[in-house]
Amino acid sequence: MTNLYKSVPIRSSEITPKQTYLSRRDFMKAATVAASAALLAACAPSVTETPQNVAPAPASTATDELGNPVNTYEDITNYNNYYEFTTDKQGVAGLAKEFKTIPWTIEVGGLVNKTKTFGIEDLLKTFTQEERIYRLRCVEAWSMVIPWTGFTLASLLNMVEPTSDAKYVRFETVNRPEEMPGLRSPFYPWPYQEGLRLDEAMNDLAILATGLYGEPNVPQNGAPIRLVVPWKYGFKSIKSIVKIELVSEQPSTLWNTTAPGEYGFYSNVNPDVNHPRWSQASERRIGEISRRPTLPFNGYGEQVASLYDGMDLRENY
Repeated sequence: MTNLYKSVPIRSSEITPKQTYLSRRDFMKAATVAASAALLAACAPSVTETPQNVAPAPASTATDELGNPVNTYEDITNYNNYYEFTTDKQGVAGLAKEFKTIPWTIEVGGLVNKTKTFGIEDLLKTFTQEERIYRLRCVEAWSMVIPWTGFTLASLLNMVEPTSDAKYVRFETVNRPEEMPGLRSPFYPWPYQEGLRLDEAMNDLAILATGLYGEPNVPQNGAPIRLVVPWKYGFKSIKSIVKIELVSEQPSTLWNTTAPGEYGFYSNVNPDVNHPRWSQASERRIGEISRRPTLPFNGYGEQVASLYDGMDLRENY
């Protein structure tokens, strides 16, 4: 029998090496800017302080699996979804230039035995930073492959010792209207909030990312720290986190509150459940022209499908 949830390894040729950004930036931009400007969307990365003791990056080549150059650093950092600044994807970078990411603290509490407040420098020193190469599938039906730097969410949660009453983890983004003009919009229930079931949060794939491509990130991509949950649509990977809370009830999330018929709490990547306004059966990998089939759980089914045993994944979308 075919294993529908078989994990699909990421080829090293699918990622962009650091040296490609630094030495072939102009060439790659000329080759891809026209296509990528129309395709690249939300769900991008995070961090502003250079991570310490980072594991070496894996070997890679300068092209994607089709032999085409992949996105440039400029593309990724100048076309972003970050509604706290603006709904104009190409306007985020300019508005985020003065966004302050140092000092930065994250409160971790709720149903825990050891409430803690961490500075970003504490997180970089306390938790060994490692590189994880993950596929990212946006709800807007585009995708990319990103080498993140960070550490497991489970390692942070274990440090604060969740109580037996803790069933969910709630995350909250910074709320600074004076620096983030998009927060003045009355159409969204600010601040941005997201949530996971505790067993999802404890899965080894879920990480708190402090960088990508071996470099610190920039404000428009969610600096200085964000969640990355690679088997879920990208909007679940909340940016610029200032609060993590262990709770007993399923928390409200921004997109589920705003449009519950379109964005469920779980938001697992599922090619069999379409968004009401577009198909989720296929996606466009940034840097490619043709579309590719979307993988259940974004290709991470072997690691996470058991979390949802017995659940109707159409009802619990």
